[in-house]
Order: sequence, then C-alpha cells, then structure tokens
Amino acid sequence: MAIKRALISVSDKTGILPFAQELAGLGVEIISTGGTYQLLKDNGIPVTGISDVTGFPEIMDGRVKTLHPAVHGGLLAVRASEKHRAQMEENGIGYIDLVAVNLYPFAATIAKPDATYEDAVENIDIGGPTMLRSAAKNHADVTVIVDASDYAQVLEEIHASGDTELATRKRLAAKVFRHTAHYDSLIADYLTRKTTGEAFPETFTVTYEKAQELRYGENPHQQAAFYRKALGGAGTLAQAEQLHGKELSYNNINDANAALQLLAEFTEPAVVAVKHMNPCGVGIGETIDEAYTKAYDADPVSIFGGIVAANRTVGKETAEKMHSIFLEIVIAPDFTDEALAILKAKKNIRLLKLDIALAEQGPELAVTSIQGGALVQETDKRRLTDEDIKVVTDRKPTEEELKQLLFAWKVVKHVKSNAIVLANSDMTVGVGAGQMNRVGSARIAIEQAGEKASGSVMASDAFFPMSDTLELAAKAGITAVIHPGGSIRDEDSIKVANEYGIAMIATGIRHFKH
Repeated sequence: MAIKRALISVSDKTGILPFAQELAGLGVEIISTGGTYQLLKDNGIPVTGISDVTGFPEIMDGRVKTLHPAVHGGLLAVRASEKHRAQMEENGIGYIDLVAVNLYPFAATIAKPDATYEDAVENIDIGGPTMLRSAAKNHADVTVIVDASDYAQVLEEIHASGDTELATRKRLAAKVFRHTAHYDSLIADYLTRKTTGEAFPETFTVTYEKAQELRYGENPHQQAAFYRKALGGAGTLAQAEQLHGKELSYNNINDANAALQLLAEFTEPAVVAVKHMNPCGVGIGETIDEAYTKAYDADPVSIFGGIVAANRTVGKETAEKMHSIFLEIVIAPDFTDEALAILKAKKNIRLLKLDIALAEQGPELAVTSIQGGALVQETDKRRLTDEDIKVVTDRKPTEEELKQLLFAWKVVKHVKSNAIVLANSDMTVGVGAGQMNRVGSARIAIEQAGEKASGSVMASDAFFPMSDTLELAAKAGITAVIHPGGSIRDEDSIKVANEYGIAMIATGIRHFKH
C-alpha cells in the first residue's frame, strides 16, 4: 500500500510546515482543521478543510469537527476486509493513511498560575485523542504520529517505498497510547483534586516523563531510567541545573533526594551529608561555611564519597574545604565564581544548582512499588508544634538542650528505622540507622559519637519498647531525650531517666522510615 491521504491537525506546530510540504510534494492529499488548515493554506501547501470531507461545518467553537464517520471510517477501515471496502464505497468514505495529531496544551494550561477551572476544561481535547486512538488501533494499515521527532523517519520510509514499515507503525502506535494515557492521567488527576478532593480514589494512575537513561540501577546488572513529574517539581532534584560533572547515577539520585528532603527541614544555614540514603552528618550555623564544617566534623569518615546539600550559596572558603575530600555531589542554590572554579578542578564531582525554597511545602503522594502492586501514602512532612512537646520527666530540658533536641528530631525523621540520632552544638555527633532493634541503633550512634556522646541529646524515631536504651544513654552521659512515647513500658524508661537526671520529651508523633 502507499500513503495517499493524510490528516494533519496539531496544536504544537513545530516542524509541521516542512513535513506537510514534503508530503504534498510526494503527491499525498492533506486534510486539516482549524488553525493548522489556515497555516498550511497561508504557506501555499495544498490542503482540504475537514468540513469538505465530512460535509458538516466545524461547530461549537471547534469542539465538534472530526467526530464523524467520514473521518473515523477512513481511519478504522481494515484494508484487507472486503466488507469494509464495500461499506467505504457505499458511504462515500475515503481512506486516511496517515495521521499527524498532537493535543490541546492541557498541561501547559494548568501550569499557569492564573489558569481557571474553565480554562482547564476547555483545553481537554476530545477529537484529537479519538483520532489518535482510531489510527493507532488500525496501525496495520495507518501510520500515526504524535511526536514531531518522528516526522523525519516517516518521510524517509515513504520516500523509500511509498509507505512506512509495519515495525515503525507498531512503534508509533504504542507511543500514541502512552501519550494519550499520559494526557488522560493529567486530566483525571486535575479533576479529582479540583472537584472531588479524593486522596485515594478507586484507581490510582501516575504518569512521568523520562528525564534520562541511566547507565544502570542500584547495581550494574539492573537497567534503570530517571523519570520526572509532568507538572510542578520546582525546587526538586528533577529540576536541578547540573553545572559540572558526569550524569547522575541511580544511587546518586536516591541519595541526593534524601539529602534534599532533610535539608528542607531547616530555614537557617544548613548542610546535610548523606551516604546510602542516611544522613551521616548534619550541621547548622550562622553561615553556610560554619554549617559545612559541623556536618563534616560530625563524621569525617562517612562523608567521604557522599552527597552534600546546602541551603545557601557556596563560597570560596567552603569550596576549598569541599575540594580537600572526595564528594560525589554538591547541591546548593548557587555557587560563587571562585567556588565554581575550585570545585570544577575536580573531574569527578557533580555540581547541581537548586533552590529547595521553591519546592511545594504540603504533603505529596509517595509511591513504593512492591511485587504485584504499590503502596501509596502521603509524604511525612509533619512538624512539631509547641503543643506536641510534653515533658514527661521530673527535670525539664534546659533552653540549650531543647534547641538540640528539636534539631535532632528534625534529623531522626530522615534516618532509616530503627533510628537514633545524637546531637550537640548544632550538629549530629552520632547516627544509628536501620537496625533490627532500637538499642542496637543506640549503640551504633553512641560508639560513633565517642567522647562527644557525653553532654549530647538523643532523638528516637519511635518509642522505647524497653528501658535498655535509656540505661545505655545514661551510661554514655546523654542529658536529654526526645521520642514519640506511647509504649506500654513508657514508665520504665521515664523511671530510668529520672534516676539519672535525664530530661525527656514525648511528642506523640512517630517517624518510621522504611
């Protein structure tokens, strides 16, 4: 078969003029609608209006123009079917061999700050997806294009044989159904949020756009890619500007995201260092240099080869310190020219420019894939209020202890459970993560802190099931503790705390992170 008749109707007109000109030069009859028809006509390309095909005018502000048997019969007719051929002739319908359609800009419309609900609804395309689906269903006979990047290959194949290869038509059809599914997902999500407010409707569809292929996943034998949300994402890793270094790896992206989630807890100058999804050092200070020094001093061993995220511009002094060790990634809202020059001298470091202050503050939905399904929950963005802070021991924490407890609480929320964090002087001094029992995590944190454990405070992401962790804390010289409380043995831990003069706060809020 040869391509003799094409229907072109595009909102995004990138590349459409040369594509249509070449089709016309090959003797292909072109049918078009609305603005696309006018554009082709104005540029001297022979074109037939859709109303001349359907015998019916475009009505209702263009809402109804292609929903007609003369269009969909031409798209859906099976060329090898005698019955279909007879019905085409009987009803005066002509075959349509090629469709180039892209859709109303729904995503771009709702991304505008001043977009109204009415604007959004008006940009829900009906005829476009219907034509795409008809053509894609009949890909055995019809070539369908939804992406301007495919124009060149289609033209090349038509030049070679008068038609496209079946393999190409199959690939393009699959692309169409991915595209319409993506489009419908955005609409469904928008209408659900705007009209029903259902957090967890009866079906849950997520859609992302590929940002980049990755060399491999967590391990070299695993394939992987990085996808980003179609809308929003400001202040997130998906929108970061890479200033230097190789492409990010799967593990880089995971660790960097963990660093940014923790960094978002702080408004004062703060630096977070992460290894294997856990913070190994966190510091705050009057300046970003002071904060970095504290984050480094928290664990000079683990920060090697880690990811560092800062919430202020990195300057020369801080860059010189960073240059002295191996870091995988440094993320900051900006870098001074001097800092960039210093850090770019290291070939293997990746530098990302990202202002996390632009990120949305409310909870998002987090999706965790499991075999055979997925778990969906709100992200944990719960923060302490004054009402949450309840002192349960005889001694109240001092003003300085309370400051350190609140700092440690922000950090422990982002450590893998079971989680224990020790802090002092606006920095972490010990982190115990991911152990099967809480006292095991406490031992790791205390051992890591060494002499710094004495006089530090402790945060726990969940309650103490027994008093053994408090016994350990007391022996290490820890002076104050913050945890959710709620164990049936809370009184045992409170009794130990009182015996050793430890101040304890129960928040009533658990921060498990698995």
